[in-house]
Amino acid sequence: MSVRLTSQLFLVGAGKMGGALLEGWVEQGVDPALVSVLDPALASGSGALIQERQITLNPDLNAQADAGVIVLAVKPQVMEQVLLTIEPLVNADVLVISIAAGVALASLARHLGGETAIVRAMPNTPAAVGCGMSVMVANAHVTAAQKELAGMLLSAVGEVEWITDELQMDAVTAVSGSGPAYVFHLVECMAAAGKKLGLEPKLAMRIARQTVIGSGELMRRSPAGAAQLRKDVTSPGGTTQAALEVLTDDAAMEKLMRRAIEAAARRSAELS
Repeated sequence: MSVRLTSQLFLVGAGKMGGALLEGWVEQGVDPALVSVLDPALASGSGALIQERQITLNPDLNAQADAGVIVLAVKPQVMEQVLLTIEPLVNADVLVISIAAGVALASLARHLGGETAIVRAMPNTPAAVGCGMSVMVANAHVTAAQKELAGMLLSAVGEVEWITDELQMDAVTAVSGSGPAYVFHLVECMAAAGKKLGLEPKLAMRIARQTVIGSGELMRRSPAGAAQLRKDVTSPGGTTQAALEVLTDDAAMEKLMRRAIEAAARRSAELS
């Protein structure tokens, strides 16, 4: 999907996630002349892209024309300071998109103005390779056109879904926001088990890693759901069934994952 911009976009923060968004927008055909980046300490990768595409960097905000979109890709702990900095850009028609974890719509509105159109988004780290999962929620001032634009901007780095209840963001954070870490730890555990059975450590890690990568790609391409794909690889009385009997004994893995995700959701709520 190409991203169509008709007004100025300001990206505040071009770190890992902001940089991934910037790269995605450029690849999806956004006119670099319509993009400005605000970041006093650029990552080298983003800096090279900005220089190559002649994207405006750290302009004088008091001299800027009205912004159409402001994307806040900064750490939550610096958000208050950043919101003070961008005050000259905020106008009656601007759309503000925040990807800062734990920063609620109401908190943003207190600084930006009660009638500002604000979208809160939770992407995850696979956005860096264009395979992210972003879940978004809008406040009451976001128009249908602004919602469509926000969806297009985040779809440049992966899939997008919308929710209507902001309280669900804690569960979203726990499942998809933190989710990549669970998958990476699964790879670590599989490799460690292979090593325990006598595999050379590098080989154990390589086959565990590629198994997860390949399984994800198979799930992406297949019309079947995860449950069916699991059944397809499980022969009655075979090795996979033997392993699954351990993982499903008394719903062991399901209970462990539920406890982990509930812990992440609680922490997300505490940080909001």
